[in-house]
Amino acid sequence: MFTGFTPQTFDFLWGIRMNNRRDWFLEHKRQYVDTLYEPMKALGAELFEPFRDRPGEILKVSRIYRDARLHHPDPYKESLWICIRRDVSWWGENPCLFFELCPEGASYGFFLLQPKSAAMERFRQTIQARPREFLELMEQTRKAVGMDVSAQCYKRPKTPDNPDLEPYFAWKGQIGCVREEAPGDSLFSPELKNRVAEHFAGLVPLYDYFYRILGTSGEGVPG
Repeated sequence: MFTGFTPQTFDFLWGIRMNNRRDWFLEHKRQYVDTLYEPMKALGAELFEPFRDRPGEILKVSRIYRDARLHHPDPYKESLWICIRRDVSWWGENPCLFFELCPEGASYGFFLLQPKSAAMERFRQTIQARPREFLELMEQTRKAVGMDVSAQCYKRPKTPDNPDLEPYFAWKGQIGCVREEAPGDSLFSPELKNRVAEHFAGLVPLYDYFYRILGTSGEGVPG
């Protein structure tokens, strides 16, 4: 059962940022397990419950250890995250719902990091063919979570036939609807799970919409 994170969670996160060494980590491994890793797993399990019966959905919990094959100078990451997504080869090309903790606090919501250019071309074709469906989805999302969807944009985007679609035709990647919370009592309470779950629920239509366009491998066709 998720009971919240603690001030010691962030003590560890700041500690690993300032002391990214094996000897320091081993000395503080119990703190990592008890205050960060186990609570994150518990939170993930509870957030995943509404998705459990959806075909193809999986829950991933990140590792604190960096991949040695990448030859990064630091052996450990400075954050830990959970991710709800389809079982695909690389998550960055596909939509996900995530929760992440770093020394500065928590972030959570919908994110699509780096879709292929062909996938974004399908996105533009789809919203141009069915603009009302997409614009209603944007408004529905805004009302459900109290936030707009944002994205990294092309410097010289294509121009749509419908001027209402112009802001969205510029989307390139890093498409997200992400809420952030600083360390404090709000993160040290079991109620955190309810806030994140409510945010996720408001973003499910957006998440499903992008999977319908991209397909589970990022090579799908417009639905």
